Amino acid sequence: MKENLKLKKGLHGYVNSSLYLTVLLLVINIPIYFTDCVAGAIFTGFVIICVICIFTFHVRKKPILAKEMLGFASQYATVQKQLLDDFEVPYALLDMNAKVIWMNKRFSEVTGKEKGYRRSVFSIFPVVTKEQFMGGKEKLNFRIELEDKVYRLEMRRIYIKSETEEGDQNIVEMEEDRQFFTTVYMFDETGLNQYIKENQDQKLVAALVYIDNYEEALDSIEDVKRSLLSALIDRKVNNYFSRFDALVRKTEKDKYFVVFKYKYLSKLQEEKFNLIEDVKNVKVGNEMAVTLSIGVGSSGDNYNTNYEYSRMAIDLALGRGGDQAVVRDGEQISYYGGKAKTVEKNTRVKARIKAHALRETLESRENVMIMGHNISDVDSFGAAIGVYCAAKVLNKKAQIVLNEVTSSLRPFKECFSPEHGYPEDLFINSERAMEIINRNTLVMVVDTNRPNYTECPQLLERGNAIVVFDHHRQGNEVIQNPILSYIEPYASSTCEMIAEVLQYFKENIKLEPSEADSIYAGILIDTNNFMTKTGVRTFEAAAYLRRCGAEVTRVRKLLRNDMSAYKARAEVVRHAEVYKKAFAISVCPGKMESPTIVGAQAADELLNIIGIKASFVFTEYKGKIYISSRSIDEINVQLIMERLGGGGHLNVAGAQLTNYTLAEAKRIVQDTIDKMLEEGAIEI
Repeated sequence: MKENLKLKKGLHGYVNSSLYLTVLLLVINIPIYFTDCVAGAIFTGFVIICVICIFTFHVRKKPILAKEMLGFASQYATVQKQLLDDFEVPYALLDMNAKVIWMNKRFSEVTGKEKGYRRSVFSIFPVVTKEQFMGGKEKLNFRIELEDKVYRLEMRRIYIKSETEEGDQNIVEMEEDRQFFTTVYMFDETGLNQYIKENQDQKLVAALVYIDNYEEALDSIEDVKRSLLSALIDRKVNNYFSRFDALVRKTEKDKYFVVFKYKYLSKLQEEKFNLIEDVKNVKVGNEMAVTLSIGVGSSGDNYNTNYEYSRMAIDLALGRGGDQAVVRDGEQISYYGGKAKTVEKNTRVKARIKAHALRETLESRENVMIMGHNISDVDSFGAAIGVYCAAKVLNKKAQIVLNEVTSSLRPFKECFSPEHGYPEDLFINSERAMEIINRNTLVMVVDTNRPNYTECPQLLERGNAIVVFDHHRQGNEVIQNPILSYIEPYASSTCEMIAEVLQYFKENIKLEPSEADSIYAGILIDTNNFMTKTGVRTFEAAAYLRRCGAEVTRVRKLLRNDMSAYKARAEVVRHAEVYKKAFAISVCPGKMESPTIVGAQAADELLNIIGIKASFVFTEYKGKIYISSRSIDEINVQLIMERLGGGGHLNVAGAQLTNYTLAEAKRIVQDTIDKMLEEGAIEI
């Protein structure tokens, strides 16, 4: 190795400085000759003697000097090595192949490896992979756990050549080209993580608890027992949260504000907020079970933010039909409960308020664009027609965004042609809608509350006034900042909601028979001929439409299927598989005009089989897998579909999967069912 060592350039110049000085003396000697030749000759002799002495000293002493320098460097390196060996931070050095070439005492103690260990670092830390090590990154960080401690593993590359050329502290340089070493540090962060966790656990979490059907439950019992029912609910709520050292304050007769520490939130989630089920068991003669909605907000920047999160969570819980808990932990949202059927509200106060608000909104705009979800169904179409009727009463121009007309919609759409007195541009596509939208346009969304499910999501970005009317439960993805939102999960259909709004929109509002037929058909389809999610208000809405000119026979003719669709539906039922003796799973052929509609109809048909508690029909259409799920009352298919990114109602739900085959989609649904059965989220 000594032959490969030489003095570095800076030190080499310092040693040779005396030789450079003799050159300067020779230059000075030249002007002396012009002044005095004798003096010049004497000075020349002096310079020659000086050069001989310096050269002799340089030749003899340079190897000794280099040796002394090398000895000093070795002593310096030994001191450095000893310091590193006694370093309290675990430290190791790796070669280019990730093999350990040296480790200090602390590293050996922590990893349990002998100091002579020369194997790959991958065998010590499985979390480190060869691909990551060879990836070329200058710095890598990993989190590892050894025994009861947590370490941050930091790996840094050191390029030998660049370091020795640029480092002023080095005395010698290596001519042999070695590429790099890798240093490994292990920083113990056990205490730091513990303090962070303790600090997080001490933060306060805000929660709101609402009684969903307080008035309805009180009305179902005798007057003398009402105070007892209220007292029992108060006791249940206070006792439940007192176990978690919480502060509970009753803000209204049916509302509570709760504050507790973050460390108890995980326990509440593990119990799945079983307070909701406990309160249902409160019986003092009330026929109707009391249900709660809980909204929890945490991980905000401050306590005000946590409270706002809890408000958002409780709004989401109520928007999903109540009887559930929603936790917003930062940006993450979790749902618990929601298994029970939503309770129908008998009061129409909300519908009347929304009708007046919709009228004021329409009056302040020049025109309105109405759109439902993509691959529009009869409920979406009927609701859009109902909004068109409302705008027509106010002499506002209304247009319906409809990109694709399915076979089930074509008979209805033909009723609104120019030959029947309707504008030629009543129905427009997304491209045309984007061209004519302006600042005074109202964008009306019906039968969906998810922006990506609408006919034209770009309209939501361009429009500055958005109104949403829907009967589906809300999820994490919702339309942002609508000026008016009317979402009622207890409603059977959006057409039912629109029919109620039209009754309060204007006195004696007149609907054409075709308009009343379309709205009535939407209710008929979504209730499966008044057999699913049908309440008092559903029949009242149907009666109103019947008075407006809707005719059952005419609607039935419009809803008839062609022979190919009927045969396809029969094939779906014939090839259905029964999973876990309770779930019917089948595939709908996609080679037809409206396969998703047929799939939904087939899912309803499968429920007529004895023993089937839920049905799932898969339809491959335009690069996506559409899942239609149905149940009668025992299985909440909405919870299952939410696991797949979809949603809907307790008995009617669906989802869309992208980049999956039919076999993979079926396997995902089966795995989801298995997991939810294991968790107890559903029961058979």
